[in-house]
Amino acid sequence: MKRAAKVLLPLLVLAVLGWGLDQLFPVPPPPQYSPIVLAADGSVLHAFLNPTQKWRMKTELREITPALRNTIIEKEDRYFYYHFGVNPLAILKAAGRNLTGTGRTTGASTITMQVARLLEPKERTVGNKLLEMLRAVQLEAHYSKAEILQLYLNLVPYGGNIEGVKSAALLYFQQPPDYLSLAQTVTLAIIPNRPRGLVLGRHNEAIRQERNRWLRRFGQQGLFPKQDIEDALLEPLDAQRHAAPALAPHLARRLVRQFPGQASVASTLQRGKQAKAEDLTRNYVRRLHELGISNAAVLVINNRTRAVEAYVGSADFRDAANKGQNDGVQAIRSPGSTLKPFLYALALDKGLVTPKLLLPDVPTNFGGYQPENFDKRCNGEIPLDRALAYSLNIPAVRTLNELGVPVFTAKLREAGFRTVARSAPRLGLSTILGGCGATLEELTNLYVTLANGGGYAPLRFARRNEELRIAQEARAGNRKQTQPTKPIQNSQLFSPAAAFLITDILAQLTRPDLPVGYETSIRLPKIAWKTGTSYGRRDAWSIGYNKEYTIGVWVGNFSGQGSPALTGSDIATPLLFDLFNTLAYNSPNNWFQPPATLDFRLVCAESGRPPGENCPNQLIDYFLPGVSPSLRCQHQKEVLLSADGQYVYCRACAPAAGYRRELYPNLLPEVASFKEAQGLPYRRLPAHNPACQLVRGGREKAPSITSPLANTEYVLNKGEQQQLLLSCATDNEVRQVSWYVNDQFLRTAAATERVFFRPPAGTLKISCADDHGRNTNIQVVVSEM
Repeated sequence: MKRAAKVLLPLLVLAVLGWGLDQLFPVPPPPQYSPIVLAADGSVLHAFLNPTQKWRMKTELREITPALRNTIIEKEDRYFYYHFGVNPLAILKAAGRNLTGTGRTTGASTITMQVARLLEPKERTVGNKLLEMLRAVQLEAHYSKAEILQLYLNLVPYGGNIEGVKSAALLYFQQPPDYLSLAQTVTLAIIPNRPRGLVLGRHNEAIRQERNRWLRRFGQQGLFPKQDIEDALLEPLDAQRHAAPALAPHLARRLVRQFPGQASVASTLQRGKQAKAEDLTRNYVRRLHELGISNAAVLVINNRTRAVEAYVGSADFRDAANKGQNDGVQAIRSPGSTLKPFLYALALDKGLVTPKLLLPDVPTNFGGYQPENFDKRCNGEIPLDRALAYSLNIPAVRTLNELGVPVFTAKLREAGFRTVARSAPRLGLSTILGGCGATLEELTNLYVTLANGGGYAPLRFARRNEELRIAQEARAGNRKQTQPTKPIQNSQLFSPAAAFLITDILAQLTRPDLPVGYETSIRLPKIAWKTGTSYGRRDAWSIGYNKEYTIGVWVGNFSGQGSPALTGSDIATPLLFDLFNTLAYNSPNNWFQPPATLDFRLVCAESGRPPGENCPNQLIDYFLPGVSPSLRCQHQKEVLLSADGQYVYCRACAPAAGYRRELYPNLLPEVASFKEAQGLPYRRLPAHNPACQLVRGGREKAPSITSPLANTEYVLNKGEQQQLLLSCATDNEVRQVSWYVNDQFLRTAAATERVFFRPPAGTLKISCADDHGRNTNIQVVVSEM
């Protein structure tokens, strides 16, 4: 017992002493690595200098191939796996050679000792050598042999600011360490001993000779098969320093900021798609410079997984003059008309509209807001599907007015529109025409939602660890193919039926890149797409999708300067189709199928509603059973007409006999007024029976004053004889109206006539009375300057 105590006590003291020294002098912190962003297959997409301005990319354990491991150990430390950080026999042998002056002078450094020196560089003295030995023992206590070898391979110098095997492999051979040939592996193994004398690209012939010397030596030792050695000896060495991988610079910076401190971040980007998208965008924008357009941004998304497969933040990241480092994917811009499909999808789900329902397209005052169509023209009435296909503004604003701005903006907030969420209380009807802020990321994901039947989920920019491992194994040849990623869970923004109807409308547009030869066109991907142009022609958008991909394109200037040529259809759409034709050429072209919740019905061609009694012209339209409006068509109404056809009777004033029944168009007053003003032919009702007393003074069909706008201030120039326009919309029975200013008669005019007058300064009461005695009043303020 006493003997055991005598043995254990010193050991215990040594253990306590060792623990205390370990606490007082902890192991050096791990090296600072160069952050790298990986593509979906695990290859390096983008690399950054580390904080000390060195290229030191972390070599992972899986990248240390048997050939690399065996070469390093055989060359540097044959007994690496058998010692505790210090090789006593090697030290004694080296000391003997150094004292006697015989043989090669060596320091007997093990790989672990070299790691200690590389972690804490010091002047080479006997005292520092002893400290290295102590550190080596400490490192062996903290790390496994594999981790120590990994540290060594990450710290070995290769000249200049290049450190580590992975950095050297990528910068000189443009391959990761696990993709190097035997000759390349041996090349990288011999350079760290002479990083200044053997510089790749400068001393290639000397390096080749040294490489071959070691290859022959390894062959003699039987380290590698004879045939592999012979092949490696014949391999030429034409290494040159290349630029570090620099694809997807905007997303790379975004991910590095999102995951600080990580040596590598696995993105969802596909290397081939990313390179193609960058090239196409850069070359396309070069052709636009003469039009005063300097930048573009692109996003390519896999619809099934919501993974971003290409991310182009600007046409040229290095173009400082045009703010190339700005990220156009995240920039908040006006979305123009790109939100219209989602408005109509919500309106379909609310039962407000169907694809063939006719919407009024006439100049309209929505409580002081008067939108205009892009071409400044109106159509009177137009089916919803054509209103969306032609991107008409007035029908869209009318639909938003009926749906409600809060309902629409709530859905946009649910879809991740951050700027809309912040400014929702201030948003109005102009939201649907680009009067809110949005990013390419938000808009493109909203179109992915259309492609996914109304199901929304956030975009994915980074890969999960398991996905990355599978991709890396597939890339290394250990798996035949990457396992499919599970689709992510969605929240439903709108129904699959509404999503299909909008897709069906957007897919009817004529492709701008047709016609082409039949043999080529059958291989082009079928897509649905929508364009948008912001106010002042500052932003051009084009976003398209099919079953597989959604691609979003923004074109414009980061300075916010507009260009007369900048429109979504003319400028952004050609790039969209270049991208689709390149990235999805000869794709299966599987297309969307109508869901079971959708059905067909006959509707009247004159209104788009289910046929009434007088609807001879009918067509087929989609509808949502139990949701879509079921009100029967009333595009014609029966009227009681005097025998001579000059007057119309109401039920109250119709005589007992001497009248006939006829059908007349039942138009909205604003549509009738528009047709009258434009000289469009339509069958107008005769005037109402002037002897009828019942409707006199009634306000149910009083004129609607469309100009000036109620409760608006007008500032007129004193030096100019500026005038105000008076106009109104009336029931189609009205023939003339009377205008009053501050209760003083101004003049009588035809119902559709535009009246101008010079107003006095101050608050004005403007009144309009029709020939049925119905009256409307508004107030405006006129100022002079």
